[in-house]
Amino acid sequence: MNKLFLLPIFTTLSCLILAQETETKRGNTTLPSSSEELTKLADKAKGTYKYAVSDYFAHPKQSSFKFSPDGKYISYTEKDEFGKTHVYVKNTSTNEIKRVIEEKNELIRDYDWVTNSKLLYVQDKGGNENYHIFSINIDGTNAKELTPFDGVRVDILKFLKEQPNVIIIQMNKENPQVSEPYRINIETGEITKLFENKDLENPISGFDFDKDGILKGYSKQENGTDYTYYYRVEGTETFEKILTTNWKQTFYVIGFNYATPNPNDAYIISNLESNTDEIVIYDFKEKKIIQKLYSNPQFDVRGIRTSRLRNYEIDYYNYEGEKEVIVPISKTYIKLIEKFTKQFGNKQVYITSITDDETNYLLYVTSDKLYGAYYFYDAKKEAFKEMFNMMPQLKEEDMAEMRPIQFKTRDGLIVHGYITIPKNADQNHKVPLIVNPHGGPYGVRDSWGFNPETQLFASRGYATLQINYRGSGGYGKDFFLAGSKQIGRNMLNDLEDAVTYVKTLDFIDGQKIAIYGASYGGLATLGSLVKTPDLYTCGIDYVGVSNLFTFYKSFPEYWKPYLKQMYEQWYDETSIEDQKIMKEVSPALNADKIKKPLFVVQGANDPRVNIDESDQVVVNLRKRGFDVPYMVKYNEGHGFGHEENQIQLYECMLGFFACHLK
Repeated sequence: MNKLFLLPIFTTLSCLILAQETETKRGNTTLPSSSEELTKLADKAKGTYKYAVSDYFAHPKQSSFKFSPDGKYISYTEKDEFGKTHVYVKNTSTNEIKRVIEEKNELIRDYDWVTNSKLLYVQDKGGNENYHIFSINIDGTNAKELTPFDGVRVDILKFLKEQPNVIIIQMNKENPQVSEPYRINIETGEITKLFENKDLENPISGFDFDKDGILKGYSKQENGTDYTYYYRVEGTETFEKILTTNWKQTFYVIGFNYATPNPNDAYIISNLESNTDEIVIYDFKEKKIIQKLYSNPQFDVRGIRTSRLRNYEIDYYNYEGEKEVIVPISKTYIKLIEKFTKQFGNKQVYITSITDDETNYLLYVTSDKLYGAYYFYDAKKEAFKEMFNMMPQLKEEDMAEMRPIQFKTRDGLIVHGYITIPKNADQNHKVPLIVNPHGGPYGVRDSWGFNPETQLFASRGYATLQINYRGSGGYGKDFFLAGSKQIGRNMLNDLEDAVTYVKTLDFIDGQKIAIYGASYGGLATLGSLVKTPDLYTCGIDYVGVSNLFTFYKSFPEYWKPYLKQMYEQWYDETSIEDQKIMKEVSPALNADKIKKPLFVVQGANDPRVNIDESDQVVVNLRKRGFDVPYMVKYNEGHGFGHEENQIQLYECMLGFFACHLK
């Protein structure tokens, strides 16, 4: 299944993907508020507080700790006095430290080890999301751009442990709408195309390579909404059709089963025989499920871990309920999880890096009140050592609780979410509420854990409500499909019903409710101000869609193969009936109904939500005499990544909320 959605703002770049720099400023440059106007807005929130905005949003001094495969080195990022974040490598025997990658004008979006002596890293230009991959030796020499192609989107598909000098990528080099797989030798820079994707009417949407870099199967899009999986049975030369699904169904390979003598077994996440996604073993030669491994009746399974060291034994399954849950299977992980639980209690523990011999672990420990701390775990000595507290200035005892909630909507649907509660909130001291719908909308969800936004808001006396409305991911097929063609309709009803529910908790001031969201959350913010203008006191739209008609026309090329799916899941711009709905739920076309204050924020280089989406709203409201603060950053894309921009954004947001919620 391919679920098309606008990605949430704050995501980790798991895909390593540079493009030509934009020389001209996009959008109507006469619209953004001046620096003086924004400073005046931020000043509205001046006061005496224990923590400043920068305490929550300054980038950590150090982060992204990772072992080299052999454990002889630890790499990490470190911020300098000018706010630049560079990559360092430390020798674990000699403690010698060397700066390997220097961040200059463009952000280092991600990095990782590829061999014991070489790193890869990723950069784009101004947030345009056309990424280039670079390699560099761990002594800082021999820096090399591996994908020197302007305007091309690149994703890493596979690191090959058996061939450590080789990676497999995909890129839309030949045609901007479709990607093809390539093998790159990171030492020589040699690039070899591995398979062609030439059928633009029915393009290949995903490739599955095994641990040896052999293409075993691929998913081919057909009729815009169906997906046929093709597999090459061991010992044959051609790819054979296995089965056809549609975008409403889940069936995809998460790994091949190397623990069995059968070369055609694979681990599949599927909902073909269930409501929630489950993990099964599928025999591609026999074309059938041969074993169901794990499922949860309420939540979708997310993945599986196997051990290369222990002949690919299954270590655990994981899913996300109210919190992230690991279900240990192997004796090794049953023992490991017991030790983690004993050491860290109910905090969330994520294994971020493991040496190939599985003796050294890097753990990231976090909770709703702990930003995060890195720990070293020596499996031989069974000993923990704290390495680095990401935000030591934020004391856990001062942070607010993020409480899981659930309620029933007006049409009987059970919806889950979270509310972050200021420490002074009770029935005798009711607090304002900020409703914060997540991006997507489809397939994405909010999660329990430390959220610098909601903690900042709580420190200023605001509760924050985050709702996994219908269409959100993780709650099964029925809940996911309940969101189809409900943008601006039942999706917004879910937010309204959530507000009704939290008012019963008796610590919310029902007369002071704001709504703020990014990406689709921005569309939900604008749509709510149109649909229920009396419910909310004010709103903040951050890189949000405002007009579905212009949004469709500004799609990146690599989204266009999914247009028919978009028509079934969002709305069909070619349908007279859907056009009427699109007009009703496009806030820019109904701006005359907005009567509450609005703050608009946009990254000028945003490839997903074009700056025109924000410009339209600002123009429409200002024509009606509204004073609309408008922040635009010309070195940002779909969400701000530069530290100084993030801090200014939240200072202005607090100023805006202080004007309308205090």
